[in-house]
Amino acid sequence: MSSSTLITNIATLVTNDPSLGNGTPLGLVRDAAVVIDGDRIGWTGGTSKAPATDNRVDAGGRTVLPGFVDSHSHLLFAGDRTEEFAARMSGRPYTAGGIRTTVAATRAATDAELEAHLTRYLSEALRQGTTTMETKSGYGLTVADESRALALAARHTDEVTYLGAHVVAPEYADDPAAYVDLVTGEMLDACAPHARWIDVFCERGAFDGDQARAILTAGRARGLHPRVHANQLSYGPGVQLAVELDAAAADHCTHLTDADVDALAHSRTVATLLPGAEFSTRAAWPDARRLLDAGATVALSTDCNPGSSFTSSVPFCVALAVRDMGMTPDEAVWAATAGGAAALRRTDVGRLTPGARADLTLLDAPSHVHLAYRPGVPLVAGVWRRGVRVV
Repeated sequence: MSSSTLITNIATLVTNDPSLGNGTPLGLVRDAAVVIDGDRIGWTGGTSKAPATDNRVDAGGRTVLPGFVDSHSHLLFAGDRTEEFAARMSGRPYTAGGIRTTVAATRAATDAELEAHLTRYLSEALRQGTTTMETKSGYGLTVADESRALALAARHTDEVTYLGAHVVAPEYADDPAAYVDLVTGEMLDACAPHARWIDVFCERGAFDGDQARAILTAGRARGLHPRVHANQLSYGPGVQLAVELDAAAADHCTHLTDADVDALAHSRTVATLLPGAEFSTRAAWPDARRLLDAGATVALSTDCNPGSSFTSSVPFCVALAVRDMGMTPDEAVWAATAGGAAALRRTDVGRLTPGARADLTLLDAPSHVHLAYRPGVPLVAGVWRRGVRVV
C-alpha cells in the first residue's frame, strides 16, 4: 500500500496550471503545499487547506516546481573532444573530425563503458532537477552500434530516439544514398524495437530535405514518431518538414524565416531551443521572443553532447535563455518543464497537478526566478521522481 507525503511551507509552488494558481501559465501558488500519493500528485493548494498525510516534509519557505523535462540530449557516446572545444574558444582551426571522432570512440567502447557514461550523465542531470530525459543514438552509425546504443538507453529512460541519420557514416561518404537506404532499412529494423522516436539532422553537410523526409517517413511507418534537428546552422527545409510530418519537435530553430515561424505557430510542433549549443560554439542565439510573440510553443533543453553542448544543466540553459534569447524568467521555466513535456507529447510530466507524475524539484530559493537571477549557483535542494525522494 502506497504512503502519502505532504510537502508544506512552500513559498512558491509552480504548478503549470493557470486554473490552480494566479492565472499565469505557471499557475503560481504562494504559501503552498502539495501532496504526493504514491507515484502521483494527490493534491495542491494553500498550506492552510492541506489534508492529513502519512508523512510530512517542511520546505522551509523554498520553491517547488515540476522536475525539468529535457527533451533533447545525446548521451550514448565515448571519448572526449576537449581539444576541439579549446581550439574553438581560442580561435584556432581544428581538423580532428568532429562527430566522426566521437563515432570512432563510441564504436570502440564496450557496452559496459557506454552504459557507465549514460548513467553518469543521467545522474548528473537528476542532481540538477531533471526528472525526464530524452536521449538519442547517432554516434555508432552501424546497424550493430546504433541498435546496442538504443537497447542500453531503453534500460534507463522511456524517451529513446533513433538518430542513425546524424551524419552520413564515414564508410558511405562517397555514397550517401546507400547510407539512407541502410538507415531506412536494416538499421531501422534493428533499432525500432528499442525506440519511441526517429530523428534526422536536416542540414547542409548532413541530410537534405528529400533524404530527411524519406528517413522520417520510413520511421513513422515502423511506429516511431518524428522529431527533427532543424535550421541550426543555416536556413533550410527542416522546420517546414517537421510541421508537414506533425513532428513532436523541431529542435535548434536558430535560422528561421517568417514562414517557418508562422508554420510553427499554427502547428503542434514544438520549437525546442538549445542555448548550450550557441554558448559552446559562439553562434547566433535563437530568437525565442520572436517565436513566443507569434504564438509558437517553445521548449528549452540542454542538447547535452560531447561536441557542441557538453552541459546537462537545465538551470544553466534557463539562465542563458533569459539573458540572451529574450525570454522572461517565467517563460523560460515553463519552457524547461511544460514545454519539454509538450515536445515529448507527454501530459503526465512537466506539471504539478492532481494525477500528474510526482516529479518535483525543490529549490533553495524563495522563487523560481532565482534560476536566472543566480546563474551557476547549485540551487537544487531536493528532487522527487515518481514520488520517491532521489536527491
